[in-house]
Amino acid sequence: MIAVASLAEILDAEGITIGLICLVVGVVAGAALIKLMIGGTIRTARREAEGIRQSATTESETIRNKAELDAERHVRERRDSLEKELDGLRAGLKKDQDRLDRREDSLEKKLQQADKRQSKQDRRSNELDTLEKDLQERDKSLDQREEDITSRLADVSSMSIEDAKALLLERVEEQSKHDAAAVRREIMESAEQSARSDSREITLMAIQRFAAEHVADSTVKAVKIPSDDLKGRVIGREGRNIRALERATGVDVMVDDTPGVIAVSCFDPIRRAIAGEALQKLVTDGRVHPSRIEEVVAGVRKDMNERIVAMGNESTLEANIRSLHPKIVEAMGKLHFRTSFGQNVLRHSIEVAYLSQIIADQLGLDGELARRCGFLHDIGKAMDHEMEGGHPAIGMEFAKRYGEKSEAVLNAIGGHHSDIPSTTPYTPIVMAADAVSGARPGARRESMEMYVQRLQQLEGIAKEDSSVAEAFAIQAGREVRVIVNSDRADDDDAFRIAEKIAKRVEEEMTFPGEIKVTVLRETRAEATAR
Repeated sequence: MIAVASLAEILDAEGITIGLICLVVGVVAGAALIKLMIGGTIRTARREAEGIRQSATTESETIRNKAELDAERHVRERRDSLEKELDGLRAGLKKDQDRLDRREDSLEKKLQQADKRQSKQDRRSNELDTLEKDLQERDKSLDQREEDITSRLADVSSMSIEDAKALLLERVEEQSKHDAAAVRREIMESAEQSARSDSREITLMAIQRFAAEHVADSTVKAVKIPSDDLKGRVIGREGRNIRALERATGVDVMVDDTPGVIAVSCFDPIRRAIAGEALQKLVTDGRVHPSRIEEVVAGVRKDMNERIVAMGNESTLEANIRSLHPKIVEAMGKLHFRTSFGQNVLRHSIEVAYLSQIIADQLGLDGELARRCGFLHDIGKAMDHEMEGGHPAIGMEFAKRYGEKSEAVLNAIGGHHSDIPSTTPYTPIVMAADAVSGARPGARRESMEMYVQRLQQLEGIAKEDSSVAEAFAIQAGREVRVIVNSDRADDDDAFRIAEKIAKRVEEEMTFPGEIKVTVLRETRAEATAR
């Protein structure tokens, strides 16, 4: 057992030894194998590293070459761009240099001209100085001669120096007045001839280009009644229907013995138109009683208001006027029912608008603004009696209140009858167009009594001058022929008399258009053979 145990121990010891040896051999073999493997891996890594290095070197060379090419191309492009800019700058500098050279040449020429002018001025200054010295010497000589002549005159006429001086001044004053009248006549004749020619041309062109109605409309209302029975029905029992109509419309209904006619009278033409139209509807309908009258008058008044606005809009479209306040448009519509010497004021306003535009166009001014001034110039006539003042001032205030801001338009409204000074050229244009519209044939009517009175007043003004022998109003009062006494007035005095009469006619008379004053002076020699 002991031997067996020893043998087992020996065997175990040998096994361990063998195991250890095997382990050592394995370790050594593994190490050798690992070394071989590591060596192969290192060689592979070295080969890969060498390939990577060579690839990186090649790539870096490629990148560097590409960068160098890009840089070279960029530098070349930048150089070309800079060269183009330099060429442009050189061209601009050359142009500036050429322009400066031309300016320098021009300045040289101007300096030379200035030197020449300065030389001429110096020569003229020297000449003026010489002339001034000569004039001073002549003045001294004339003063001396005047003193000698004065003393001689005093000695010869036995007059004092003061008396002789007064006589001399009186003669010089008379001669100066005569010379001044002659010069003034020449200047006025030349200016009037030129102005008359130009104004006639412009006015005739304006009249020819705008053809208005020959006869103005009348707004007098007279209603025809078909029969006397219907006339009695309109009058009503004890005149109650007539009173109801007068109460509803504010007019006077005149019923006389004229068969088949009832007249409507009122200071307000709009009320007169409403009453006339209402009466016509009542006559057509046949039902006439107070309630029916009030109903018809209310309907006609409503229709009349709408018609007034429509007429205002139509007139603004016809005259081509824009941006007017509705109140101004309504006021222009009311002018359809207003008349001036029988001329319809709305038609007159449209006519003046176009005449003003044509005249302004011929003068090189704003035709549209002139048309607006002419269209609105008589808007004050649309106001009723409750507003105080003349129609120019009322119209200007009304237009200003409802948004008209143009100074030219406001001044034309307020100053077309010279109530206020003209501040723009459009006011006299409107005045001329207003005169043309009112003075054309058939535009206005005038009673025989007023016509005769105007002619008598015209002749009376002309005869008040002491030098006038006779005066005759001709051409329907548009010209006055004045015959002066040749012994009391010479040719220059005749010119002065004509101007004096024309000025008095402007100040003292009211007339449409213009009045020509013609002064005639002649000497008649008579002898009788026996």
